[in-house]
Amino acid sequence: MSEYNRLALVVSDAPRAQEAAEREFRSVTDWVPLEEADAVVVLGGDGFMLQTLHAMLDTGRIIPAYGLNLGTVGFLMNRNRNPETLIKRIGKAKPHHIAPLRMQAETQDGAVHTFCAINEVSLLRETRQTAKLEVTVDDKVRIAELVCDGVLVATPAGSTAYNLSADGPILPLDPNLLALTPISPFRPRRWHGAILPDRSRISLRVLEQEKRPVSVVADQRELRHVSSVGLEIARDSELTLLFDPGHALDERIVAEQFVV
Repeated sequence: MSEYNRLALVVSDAPRAQEAAEREFRSVTDWVPLEEADAVVVLGGDGFMLQTLHAMLDTGRIIPAYGLNLGTVGFLMNRNRNPETLIKRIGKAKPHHIAPLRMQAETQDGAVHTFCAINEVSLLRETRQTAKLEVTVDDKVRIAELVCDGVLVATPAGSTAYNLSADGPILPLDPNLLALTPISPFRPRRWHGAILPDRSRISLRVLEQEKRPVSVVADQRELRHVSSVGLEIARDSELTLLFDPGHALDERIVAEQFVV
């Protein structure tokens, strides 16, 4: 018997997802409101899954999420197959736990904002001027002046997204690592990033802030004109994704390394 007896259904606004929900999924079981559920079925794509997970982080009520892909890539999702077997599939699903990044960013006006990121936190130049950043890891300055278009810190779950496009490494899930990846670095020209233990505390300070303004994006949330950003793993906000056997996230990360 499944440990998830009370299921909620959340559906993307995309027409394809809305149509599938009405045609195939509303009648599968007696769905309950999200606040009463043991687990949630997420119908949509990766972006909607991230949105759903962030909503749970914001409310502080975190329950396992089982995604059904009706988007494009579906990296965080399961295949959308026979709706009649959905409940049985959820009962056999394997949990995978991921801890998000917690970002504390200070803007030029002195305001402090705290967001979580499941995939990555990216600092990006706002104008034609390159950014200049000081990179500190565990209270030790590692790069006094990184001249670049930006820099990002990615979790293993996010290492195949923007991080990979910026020539960052694909991280396996088991060893508890983070990727620190520069975006179009100019100086030091030979620095291509670092792989860090996920216990690391990373600080990124913006140099020449007014002349070279920088924004920060934590997954889907953006702040402009930041002066500094601190990052560490939020172990108290661990998320659980449910995957069909043989279709888990760690296997997808391995498979992604052989895509040519």
